[in-house]
Amino acid sequence: MSSVPQPSAARRPRKGLALACGALVFLILIALGTWQVQRLHWKEGLLHTIEARTHAPPLPLTEVEKQFAETGDVDYTPVTVTGTFLHSGERHFFSTWQGASGFDVLTPLRLADGSFVLVNRGFVPYDRKEAATRPQGQVEGTVTVTGLARNPVTQKPSMIVPDNDPAKNIFYWKDRDLMAATAGLPAGAKLAPILIDADASPNPGGLPLGGVTIVDLPNNHLQYAVTWYGLAAALAGVLIAWLLRSGRAAPPSS
Repeated sequence: MSSVPQPSAARRPRKGLALACGALVFLILIALGTWQVQRLHWKEGLLHTIEARTHAPPLPLTEVEKQFAETGDVDYTPVTVTGTFLHSGERHFFSTWQGASGFDVLTPLRLADGSFVLVNRGFVPYDRKEAATRPQGQVEGTVTVTGLARNPVTQKPSMIVPDNDPAKNIFYWKDRDLMAATAGLPAGAKLAPILIDADASPNPGGLPLGGVTIVDLPNNHLQYAVTWYGLAAALAGVLIAWLLRSGRAAPPSS
C-alpha cells in the first residue's frame, strides 16, 4: 500500500513560500522607510538653503550669472535687474494660484547691453491670458525688477506632464530655450542662462500678480518613513505570531 503524506509535510512548502514572501515584503517596507529618511535629510537641507538664500540681499544679474556658471545652482537667490519688457514676446505657463487656474506670464526683459532674460512677472486668471485683457499691466519704458533667480529646467519633469504647445502659446513646463525661440527675440540675441521670478511688487492694474514663487515646500517625509517602518513592524509581528501559533499546532513527529 502506498503511504499517505502527513499533513505537516504537505504544509511545509506552503509555509516556506509564505515566509519568503513575508520576508520580501518586510525588506521592501524597510527600504521604503529608509528612502524616506534619506529624502527627509535632502528636503531639510533644501529648505535650509532656501531660507538662507531668500533672506539675503538681492544681487545684480551679472553676479548671479557668474555664480550659475561656477556652481550650476542659483535657485531662490535674490536678484535685481533693469531693462525694458518685450511684451509682444510674453509666454504663458499653465499654473494655478490660490485655487484658481490660469497662467504665469513670462516676458523677455531687454537689458542695456542688448541681451535678454526671461522674467516670470506673475499669475493671471485663465480668462486674462491675452495681454489685450490687461493693458494697464503692459508697462512701458525702463523698469527695475527684483525677484528670485530660478535654475532652468532642462527636460520635461514627468511623463504625465503634457507637451508644450508653442503654437497656442501654452507651456506646461518651463522650457526656457523653446520659450525664447518663440518669443520673437532679435536674431543672435544673447539670453541669460537663468529665469527670474518677480517679487510681489504690484503691477499697474493688478495683473500679473507677482510673488508666486513657492518657497514653503511640503516636508512629509518623516511621516512617510514612520508609516513604512510601522507597516514593517506590524508585518514582523504578524509573521512571528503566525510562526509561534504554527509551532504549537504542529503534530508531534512519530
